[in-house]
Amino acid sequence: MSKSENVIKKFDNSVMHSYGRYPLVLEHGEGRTACDEDGKRYIDFGSGIGTNSLGYCDEEWADAVCAQVRKLQHNSNYYYTSVQADFAETLCKSTGYSKVFFGNSGAEANECAIKIARKYSFDKYGKGRHTIITLVNSFHGRTIATLSATGQEVFHNYFFPFLDGFVNVTANDIDDLKAKLDDTVCAVMLEYIQGEGGVNSLDQEFVDAVYELCGQKDVLVIADEIQTGVGRTGKLLAGDWFGKKADITTLAKGIAGGLPMGACLVNEKLSQVLTPGTHGSTFGGNPVSCAGGLVVFGRVANESFLSGVQAKAAMIREKLSTCNEVAGVSGIGLMVGISLKTKKAGDVAKEALNRGLLVLTAKEKVRLLPPLTITESELSEGLDILIGILEE
Repeated sequence: MSKSENVIKKFDNSVMHSYGRYPLVLEHGEGRTACDEDGKRYIDFGSGIGTNSLGYCDEEWADAVCAQVRKLQHNSNYYYTSVQADFAETLCKSTGYSKVFFGNSGAEANECAIKIARKYSFDKYGKGRHTIITLVNSFHGRTIATLSATGQEVFHNYFFPFLDGFVNVTANDIDDLKAKLDDTVCAVMLEYIQGEGGVNSLDQEFVDAVYELCGQKDVLVIADEIQTGVGRTGKLLAGDWFGKKADITTLAKGIAGGLPMGACLVNEKLSQVLTPGTHGSTFGGNPVSCAGGLVVFGRVANESFLSGVQAKAAMIREKLSTCNEVAGVSGIGLMVGISLKTKKAGDVAKEALNRGLLVLTAKEKVRLLPPLTITESELSEGLDILIGILEE
């Protein structure tokens, strides 16, 4: 039995089987490549589902995190820390928002957004205006509230009863939106690109309609940018591509370079909605995660860096356009969905693993979320492996 097989056996004996895992035991990573317990090297086109935004163990990031670990690893939110103050200021200034609430994940960030939307409406209009419209094919998390918000029936099982107060609208269907945007609605929650739903972008016309109709009714717009934010699309926020800024934007995944963090950003109108005792998170704004986040935003919130992301995105699409098996490419920037003509995405992902390339899937598509720092040579090497598999 190999070293990896021993680890997998021990792991499966003690860890709940809540994930469908590949038989890969990662031992260490550097830059944009990882190595398993047996010494095999892998080019990473998944970055921990878009979380290792600067790749593995970036030197500047690791130095900042290690220095913070040796200084102060945790602080109750009864007290202040300078590193959380610095990161909050950086986040608000770079995104143009007024205030931020820190949690530990995307689901937590979305829970916070839901609570803010409902409390804003309750404070201003009283009871009965609490419905949140979400989109069919959306994904907002795995807590009971965020599962209830998720517009995919496959997730609405086992954990009954799910929460009331969520209504689904078909993405890009303006008539459906108008029909359901009644006086019980306090917010519309959307992903500009539905990641888990198949890497599908919203139409500009639909996004424009959401903001126009919501503006007329004082209905809030919540942008779930858990997967699309932090430079993933070649803009700091995906909303920048659509020329829109939501009342609330949620971030997570790549925000702290691989450490647990979620953030709920609000505009000035909502900056005083949460008051002491109305929300909280023990580990939210953890000093170590904030130290990592400062390095990430110091790198990503830069036009030159974002232009580089766009250039690498163009390179991916150009190379994929030469592959006969590719039926289409969706997404923006380094958030890529690949539709196939004859092959199954799951089979492609397994074969890529065998050949030293880590890719993801979303619905029927192969999904790529490489680290934002990936080099053109690494992209070329990985794409050659992927295209080789697709053309066999």
